[in-house]
Amino acid sequence: MAATAAPWMQTGTRRAPAPWQMRWLPLMLMAAAAAAEQQVPLVLWSSDRDLWAPAVDTHEGHITSDMQLSTYLDPALELGPRNVLLFLQDKLSIEDFTAYGGVFGNKQDSAFSNLENALDLAPSSLVLPAVDWYAVSTLTTYLQEKLGASPLHVDLATLRELKLNASLPALLLIRLPYTASSSLMAPREVLTGNDEVIGQVLSTLKSEDVPYTAALTAVRPSRVTRDVAMVAGGLGRQLLQKQPASVVIHPPVSYNDTAPRILFWAQNFSVAYGGRWEDLTLITFNLQRFSLTGSSWNDSLAVLALTYEQLFGTTVTFKFILANRFYPVSARHWFTMDRLEIHGNGSVVYFNASQITGPSIYSFHCQYVSTNGDNGNILVPDTQPSLWQMTLQDFQIQAFNVTGEQFSYASDCAGFFSPGIWMGLLTSLFMLFIFTYGLHMILSLKTMDRFDDHKGPTITLTQIV
Repeated sequence: MAATAAPWMQTGTRRAPAPWQMRWLPLMLMAAAAAAEQQVPLVLWSSDRDLWAPAVDTHEGHITSDMQLSTYLDPALELGPRNVLLFLQDKLSIEDFTAYGGVFGNKQDSAFSNLENALDLAPSSLVLPAVDWYAVSTLTTYLQEKLGASPLHVDLATLRELKLNASLPALLLIRLPYTASSSLMAPREVLTGNDEVIGQVLSTLKSEDVPYTAALTAVRPSRVTRDVAMVAGGLGRQLLQKQPASVVIHPPVSYNDTAPRILFWAQNFSVAYGGRWEDLTLITFNLQRFSLTGSSWNDSLAVLALTYEQLFGTTVTFKFILANRFYPVSARHWFTMDRLEIHGNGSVVYFNASQITGPSIYSFHCQYVSTNGDNGNILVPDTQPSLWQMTLQDFQIQAFNVTGEQFSYASDCAGFFSPGIWMGLLTSLFMLFIFTYGLHMILSLKTMDRFDDHKGPTITLTQIV
C-alpha cells in the first residue's frame, strides 16, 4: 500500500511522510493489530525550528516507551515555545489515518485536512505511530512537571479570551471526542469535526502571533476496522495486494566460546545517569554496537559484560553475574543473579538482583526488571540514593544449559496466585462452607414417628417430674 501523495511532514530538518502516507504503514498496522490495546499514535509539531532530530528508531513494529518519549519531548520543552497545546482525543488509532485520511488516493475526502496542513507548514514536526499506552497516560503529568504550569482545560471561546505570553509557560488541554457508534455520529464525521477544532485553535494562535508546540494523541486506541468500501478497487484490490511481511523481532545477545553460553534479551533496555535517560535497545540488539569483553562462563559462574563506548560521555560496562548452585532440599541445580554491576565514571555501582532466579535448566523472564519501585523494584542498589537507574521491559536471560540460540522454558517472576485468584478462592471456600452447613442442617431434620388418630384415643403426654 504505497502512498501517492508527496511527503509533506517535516521531522526536525528533514521531510517525513504523513501517517497515512508511510510506505511501511501495512507493517505498522500488523503490529498494531497484535497489541491494539497498548498503542496509540502521537503527532507533534511546533512553530520553532530544529526541535527534533529524525526518529531513527520508529521502524516497523517499534513501540515508543515512556522513556523514549521523554527524550523526544525534553528538547521541545527546554528549547521550544513555552505555550504547549495538548489535543487529547478519547480514542484514536493508526488505522483511523488509514481509513479516513485519504491514503488510497481520495485526498479530497480526508478527515485530517487541517492537521495535514499544520504539519506541512510546521518548521518542526515528529510522528510516532505507536506509543505505549502507559507513556500517554502520564503525558499530562509529565508536561505539567516540565513546564511548571497546571493544565488549563480550554475551548474555542475560552482560548479567544486568553492572553498568552511567550515567556510564561502555559499548558492548554483541548479534549476531542470520538464516537464509534453509528447511532449517533459516524467516525468520519467526528474526526472531521475534531480536525476543524484543531484548525480553529491554530488559526486563533496564528492571528495572535503566539509561538506554540502542539501534540495530538488519545487516551486509548479506537481499534477501527477498515471498511472494504473505502479501499479503491474494492475487495478484489485487497486480495491482489501484496501481503505484508512479518514483523522482525531482534535476536537476543549471545555470548559464545565454543558454543552459545549466555542469552540476553529485552524489548526495551534503558538506563539513566543523574536523571538523564538513554535507550540502548537499538544499539544492543539491532546494531550490536557494544563489546562483550570481560564476559566469561563455566558450569557454576557466568558473567555477561556489555561495554558501551561514549555512553554519558564515558565508557560504561554492565555486568550481569549469575551463579549456578546445587540445593539438596530440592535435589536440583538453581541459578541466581547474584548482582548487577555498573562500571562507569571511575566507580562501580552494585545492584542486588537475587529475585532473578529459577531452575538452571530454565531461562528467567519478567515483564519489568527495574530500579523503579512502581515496577517491582527487582534491582535494589547497595547504596541509596543511586545516580544510576535501569529498566528492562520484557526481560529474559539464560546462562546455563543453553541449547543453540533459543531460550529454554521460562521461569516467570509473576506469581501464580494473584490477588484476584486469592479473593476468588476465599469467596468460593466461604460459599462452600455455607452450602455444607446448610446441607448438614437439612440432613439433621427428623420426621415425627407418632401421629394423632381422630378415631382412637388422643395421645397423652405425661409430664415426668
